[in-house]
Amino acid sequence: MEEGTTSKARNMGRNNGLVVAMCLSFVIGMSAMCAAAVPLYRMFCQVTCFNGTTQRVDQVSSIILDRPIQVSFDANVAPGLPWDFQPMQRQVTPKIGETVEIKFMVENKSDQPTRGQAIFNVTPLAAGVYFNKVQCFCFNETDLAPGEKREMPVVFYVDPEITKAEETKTITALTLSYTFYTRDGAKPVASNEDTAKVAEKKL
Repeated sequence: MEEGTTSKARNMGRNNGLVVAMCLSFVIGMSAMCAAAVPLYRMFCQVTCFNGTTQRVDQVSSIILDRPIQVSFDANVAPGLPWDFQPMQRQVTPKIGETVEIKFMVENKSDQPTRGQAIFNVTPLAAGVYFNKVQCFCFNETDLAPGEKREMPVVFYVDPEITKAEETKTITALTLSYTFYTRDGAKPVASNEDTAKVAEKKL
C-alpha cells in the first residue's frame, strides 16, 4: 500500500510540474505577443489598408479638384505613456488633391526620457486608401527628454481618386486619428546644457 501511494504521489508531482511548465510557457508566449502586437498590427494595416490605414507617398498630387473636403484631427495616448498629445488645428478644409501641412503638439509630462510611436487611421474606413501622407512623425519612433515639448508636422493630401470610387465618392468629411503607444528602450536625450558642454569641449 505504501509503495502504491508513493508511486501515485510521484506521478501527481510530475503532472503538477508539467502543468506549471505549460502555464509558464503560456505566460511567456503571451507577453512576447503583446510586445509585438502594436508593430505587427501597424505593419498589417499599412500593407492591406485595413481599418482606415493611410498611404505613404513620396510626392504631392499634381491634380487639385475644385471640391473641398473637411479633415478633422484626433489625438490619443495609450495608458502607460506619460505624454500630453494634441492637434494644433482641430480641422482644415483643403481642396481634394491639395497638399496641406498641419501640426500636433506633444509633451513628455514625466521626469524621465520616454519613447513612443503613433498608430493612425482614417474614418470613414473606406477613405483610408485615398489619404496620402508625404511627411509624418508616425513614420518613426519619437524620443522625448524629461519635460520636452515638441511640434510635429504632418503633410498630406486626399487623392482625387476618392471621387471616383462608388463607396467614397459622396464623402465630404474625414477624421485622421492618432494614438501614441509606449516603446521600450528609450534612449537618454541630451539636454541643451549637455549639448553646450560638448560644444565647449570641441572648442
